[in-house]
Amino acid sequence: MDTKKYVVHERLEFGLLLATVAGGLDAYTFLTHGEVFAGLQTGNFILLGINLGQGHWKALINYIIPIIAFFTGVLVTRLLQKKIKKHQQLWFAFFEAILLLFVGLFSSFLPNLLANAVLSIAAAMQLQVFAKLKGSPFTSLMMTGNLRNLATYFFDAYIEQDKTKKSAFKDTLSILTSFVFGALLNGFFVTFFGQATILLSLLFLGIAIFILVKEKKAFL
Repeated sequence: MDTKKYVVHERLEFGLLLATVAGGLDAYTFLTHGEVFAGLQTGNFILLGINLGQGHWKALINYIIPIIAFFTGVLVTRLLQKKIKKHQQLWFAFFEAILLLFVGLFSSFLPNLLANAVLSIAAAMQLQVFAKLKGSPFTSLMMTGNLRNLATYFFDAYIEQDKTKKSAFKDTLSILTSFVFGALLNGFFVTFFGQATILLSLLFLGIAIFILVKEKKAFL
């Protein structure tokens, strides 16, 4: 099916950019801000439980803060979604970019807890606003569901010979690859750029914003 039939923020190329940003966010906070995750709150819950089990009470705040920040980010985003009636996706992409830029510019001066909280809010915003890919439910932050979908689409497409599922399999594989690519970039460049490496994710988010702006102009 022609991707042009979908609104711009539900097209595959847009989803690939979001997945790259998300993979980069989690790799960045894990590598540079205390081994926590900005978007993958499942990982933070696991690490929280492990530290509770081992009696590492002082470490608990490291995982509680991003969890609370993510929760708060979803609440704030829902509130703003009620207020912003036009071009929601463009506005929220800008908001997310501002948060990433703030951390990128001031990360070396920010406590880990604050940097992680800001990026968890950004991740929550992305998850809440960009929730569909080609009209179907989509998450750019957590790959477990996408991995399950990949296996399901593979079975349907190549074992059951349902040709309509081949495109979905390829799209999902592309999303997973993009997520890993975002993490790979941060893992490689963190040696050179340190805490400023978050600006790589901002670059991909900037491309997404450019696509949204270009699309809006087409309808003016």
